[in-house]
Amino acid sequence: MEYDAFLLVSFGGPEGPDDVMPFLENVTRGRGVPPERLTEVAEHYRHFGGVSPINAQNRELLAALAEELPRAGFNLPVYWGNRNWDPYLTKTVAQMRDDGIRRAIAFVTSGYGSYSACGQYLEDIARARAEVGEGAPVIDKLRHFHDHPGFVEPHADAVIAALGTLPDRDPARTRLVFTAHSIPNAMDASSGPSGARYSDQVRETAGLVAGVAAPGLPWDLVWQSRSGPPQVPWLEPDVNDHLEALAADGVRNVVVSPVGFVSDHLEVLWDLDNEAADTARRLGLNFARAATPGTDPRFVSMVGELIRERTDPATPRRALGRIPTHDVCPPGHCEPAARHRVAS
Repeated sequence: MEYDAFLLVSFGGPEGPDDVMPFLENVTRGRGVPPERLTEVAEHYRHFGGVSPINAQNRELLAALAEELPRAGFNLPVYWGNRNWDPYLTKTVAQMRDDGIRRAIAFVTSGYGSYSACGQYLEDIARARAEVGEGAPVIDKLRHFHDHPGFVEPHADAVIAALGTLPDRDPARTRLVFTAHSIPNAMDASSGPSGARYSDQVRETAGLVAGVAAPGLPWDLVWQSRSGPPQVPWLEPDVNDHLEALAADGVRNVVVSPVGFVSDHLEVLWDLDNEAADTARRLGLNFARAATPGTDPRFVSMVGELIRERTDPATPRRALGRIPTHDVCPPGHCEPAARHRVAS
């Protein structure tokens, strides 16, 4: 398969205070999220001047990829389109058509499978192509990468660095806590008819990172950033509730690693660096938050490897885990359960 462009597809975020509420309304449209919840989340963004960190991080990643892809043998123009804010995906696809692009390979800033992390992005791409109409380029999405060394190793090194900042590293009183964005239980169940649920993939990633960073140290997988109607069951426990339980069990040192994320965007900076850190402080826990891959050279290089996998069938697939990943998701995989929607 030959491609003539590379497309970065991401969630998007506000670029200033006036963008915050329109952005949140885009994210939550049709989901029944109470207005008071939107107001609460809006304050999180305003804490950072109304600017989502994800935009600058995507620009940095795109710049790094523009340098890396030619080194990997892919002289492709690079484009960027978002689900929820400018540059909107439809606008980007229209620009690609006008530039004469016929077939592009897309990298989505989520390493996992589920409706919100994979299936909804496939819908976004299909909708953008339909809205652009005749001449819209064909766009193929790269596979999930939850167990690729270029994703696992930067997370592991970040955990090692975070452990090194703790004043007390007694293994008997130290715990690794891995987090990812919570999703509705029904969405998680619908993400894995082939045996690859979102929660299973995240758990596998956590185990791989822990095995490299701190063999033998106890670890847990918890969830963060839940949204949506309170009556809908979501993956639990929440990270803050879990910190309470750890403190009650005599744990005194905690490293939190956000393995569900590729960069330090708002849900990492607010939910962990503010809320979880405040909870730990109140409980008397020594707390350190591990970094995300961002533009780590191994993560950037991974994207080139994933393209090589797609374009050259002889290329070996680098995967540290056993849960299957797919170039093209099988029927029923990553489809919505009762059309649940969730920010990611």
